[in-house]
Amino acid sequence: MTHTVLHIDASARLAGSVSRTASAALVAEQNADRVITRDLAETLPLLDETWVTATFIAPGDRTEEQAAGLSLSDQLVAELQEADTIVIGTPIYNFAGPASLKAWIDQVARAGVTFRYTENGPEGLLSGKKIIVAVASGGVSIGSPMDFLTPHLSQFFAFLGLTDVSFVNAADVTPQTVAA
Repeated sequence: MTHTVLHIDASARLAGSVSRTASAALVAEQNADRVITRDLAETLPLLDETWVTATFIAPGDRTEEQAAGLSLSDQLVAELQEADTIVIGTPIYNFAGPASLKAWIDQVARAGVTFRYTENGPEGLLSGKKIIVAVASGGVSIGSPMDFLTPHLSQFFAFLGLTDVSFVNAADVTPQTVAA
């Protein structure tokens, strides 16, 4: 059985990023057979009317424009579904995650695909995945009253049915500490 890791980096910084360095070390620790890389510095589109409308239409009934509007979302969802482990490297910007991470969240939260509504409320359609989030911050500690990132990500992933989520301080992760 192969082990697939989805590696997501959300920092706008390409060079010198603590969260990117930490997430790369955590990915290396996974001994994955396959790594899918998604760099959110390559800006994702925000949701628009075409996207929202298309999600309410059966795939075979969508227009070409609607199908095109969901094509990136379909790809992002497929990456998430294929992964056994998701490693995210993200900074805290202004008490929360970067806008690019929120854009990714919006693209993969798909009614009928990654979650569904039932008479008892929403139900996640994903399960059995481990999520590790390396968080870099210049002053907002994980779990502090000013940390809006980790509760948001915990709630979001639980909404999709994913509850094995751990957060690590990116500054504490180095290739040497991962190997130890």
